[in-house]
Amino acid sequence: MKEYDIAIVGGGGAGLTAALYAARARRQTVVFERKITGGQIATTDIVENFPGFPEGVNGFDLAQRMLQQAEKFGAETLYDEVRTLCRDDDGRFRLTTEAGGYRAKAVVVTAGADYNRLGVPGETELTGRGVSWCATCDAAFFKGQEVAVVGGGDSALDEGLFVSRYASRVHLIHRRDTLRASEILQERARANPRFTFTWDTVVERIAGDEAGVSGVELRNVRTDARWRLPVSAVFIFIGQSPNSHLLRGLVDLDGGGHARVDLRMRTSVPGLFVAGDVRTQAARQLVAACGDGATAALAAEQYLDETYPEAG
Repeated sequence: MKEYDIAIVGGGGAGLTAALYAARARRQTVVFERKITGGQIATTDIVENFPGFPEGVNGFDLAQRMLQQAEKFGAETLYDEVRTLCRDDDGRFRLTTEAGGYRAKAVVVTAGADYNRLGVPGETELTGRGVSWCATCDAAFFKGQEVAVVGGGDSALDEGLFVSRYASRVHLIHRRDTLRASEILQERARANPRFTFTWDTVVERIAGDEAGVSGVELRNVRTDARWRLPVSAVFIFIGQSPNSHLLRGLVDLDGGGHARVDLRMRTSVPGLFVAGDVRTQAARQLVAACGDGATAALAAEQYLDETYPEAG
């Protein structure tokens, strides 16, 4: 069973930054990624809010550069899903994948979170071309255009208000006739002249082509009436599901399944760190996730120095 100093579960921004810092510290480092490196950012066409790229950068290209930088310093990447994570009696961690088992002196979990999806035709095909789960990332691309925001909670209204800074009209589509969002956000949205509320309605299809989104096909759940709404983008905010299944029974999780950590990304288990969108109160921005990854790697380095001084 191969053993590493630091094992990182998840190859998004947080994980790749943690790998860079760990590998540069000359620690034997491995990154486990079940899909493609970069996480959610890899599906973003143009990233304009990551420092150092005034003209913007393709999300997939940025992720690949992060990966190359971590591998340049010796980080190893394994494209395999970690199925189980446990801590042995000697304090080391055991990770099992479909390909086999591994051991690590410290583990950084950066498995991120998956945005809840509508599950309708066009959603997957038009992701990155008008279908978005991040207003901060993509709203500026639709200045002066009509867009749809789907959801009724705090995230939907908060992000919808941000979108309204750019869009000429924000059509908030909600499957119920009341919102779940906090009252203050509801007041702001109702007072915003660019907001239009569409109640008791669900999206059945997102229309568009290679050029991007052209509209949404809607259905009223009470009357069964159907119609097409022309919009240039669809922002979906119907919740997130953190990929914290490996942490259940190991660390404290909040009501939404996010891991509780301190300011150094330490969990209640010595040697186990959590960074990025899978932790509590994450900013859900690439730059913040990268900062989390760096913080976790530095804390892991200190843990290894203190726990295994002979190997430092």
